[in-house]
Amino acid sequence: MTSNPDIVFIITDQQRYDTIASLGASHMDTPNIDRLVSDGVSFSQCHVTAPSCVPCRASLFTGYYPHTNGVLANGQPWSKTWVSDLANTGYHCVNIGKMHTIPYDSNAGFHERFVVENKDRYLEGRWFFDEWDKALASHGLKKQQREEYRKRTDYRDRLGAFTWDLNPKLHSDNFIGETTCWWLKTKPIEKPLFLVIGFPGPHPPFDPTPEMAEKYMARDCPLPNVSDEELSNLVSPWIAKRHHDVEVDHDSVAWKLNPTKEELHRMRAYYYANVEMIDIQIGNILSSLEERGNMDNTIIIFTSDHGDNLGDHGLIQKWAPYEEVTRVPLIISAPKRFKSGQKINAMVQLFDLAPTILEWSGVKPNPTFEAISLNPALEGNRFDGRDHVFCEQAGDVNMTGASYLTMVRSQTHKLVHFHGSNEGQLFDLSSKDSETKNLWDDTSCASIKQSLLQRMLEFYIESTVQTRDARRLIVSPANAKAMQ
Repeated sequence: MTSNPDIVFIITDQQRYDTIASLGASHMDTPNIDRLVSDGVSFSQCHVTAPSCVPCRASLFTGYYPHTNGVLANGQPWSKTWVSDLANTGYHCVNIGKMHTIPYDSNAGFHERFVVENKDRYLEGRWFFDEWDKALASHGLKKQQREEYRKRTDYRDRLGAFTWDLNPKLHSDNFIGETTCWWLKTKPIEKPLFLVIGFPGPHPPFDPTPEMAEKYMARDCPLPNVSDEELSNLVSPWIAKRHHDVEVDHDSVAWKLNPTKEELHRMRAYYYANVEMIDIQIGNILSSLEERGNMDNTIIIFTSDHGDNLGDHGLIQKWAPYEEVTRVPLIISAPKRFKSGQKINAMVQLFDLAPTILEWSGVKPNPTFEAISLNPALEGNRFDGRDHVFCEQAGDVNMTGASYLTMVRSQTHKLVHFHGSNEGQLFDLSSKDSETKNLWDDTSCASIKQSLLQRMLEFYIESTVQTRDARRLIVSPANAKAMQ
């Protein structure tokens, strides 16, 4: 056994917080993630720093907010990470699956990378052939994606939900799971291990195997409950997004302004089925880790980079910072190190994992990090968490109606500010209306609105002061050039 722990970091893509059985999702079967919950520490209020893949992951692996590291939208280059700090201390650093670095195949501080990217790539990197592409090609198969799905007469009715009709072993999430198990079984234990496992699912297209799809199609899944009043009162950026997602089929999802109950049920059933497929692979990975014989000195992290509206608020996918998008599951399991079964309700941000992980390895986190360590909470010490969490996004193709947004959330209220607009969103999270009734123009809430706007201003000022000496060092060379 090494003195430093093995660290296994499992990240799904676009998984909502309400998809784990033992954390309240009664419509789900997730026995292996449930095991991590039982053995570990669960953070019920973990929020991302950006409501889409690339800026969230760049923030997570740098320890800085998107406006600080310069990565504010999908497709923007980033590759410099704190993983190299782990490597410098003697860790063997491996990534299997999705990291979403740009370029995709940057080493990003890892010794080994087995890159698997989005299931359906049509913008940046469309012709990049990852490990999964190569595996399919070696079997003489063509990946299921937009070009093929569009040939279906019911394409626009599927809302991105299609069964995986090729060899089940070649499904992206099964491929990641089996590749991980292969690596664990064939590589000897020589150095402490930092292993990042990036599952492409349940990000669309929602593509479970037929038998798993059938299982969830037979269930009463929770469906969106969107009123005409909520739709009529949406701010213009989200009205524009609704129409954009009808016109442009991102990730094989052709959206509808008024999908039927049956169409929504199929979409969600397939999404939930994708989650269980990942859960099965996590079980296989846990078994492989046990066979290596170092589980007593292994810390396992499970989380996701953001969620998915799945029809809530009349929206699909991410970008709009509702709770279904910005709040993600976070579980840290190490029964020999942290008390099992803990539930932490304090607010944290996903990138707070950066200093937390570095401290496990004996690395002192950079003092300019905007992320904070979760170790006091894990160790049972006083931990108040954050009084506010923040989320930001700019320049993505889906945000046709907003150039830049910032979300600030307290325990009770959420405010979304759109740069250059008189519109915004203000929600009372403690009310029964929660995020369905916008209080932005409600004069009775003016003081709350002003307080959150003031906190947002302080956030940017504090960030600028704290990171003033680090900004030129924390972006990749490509980003640094772009920012000149």
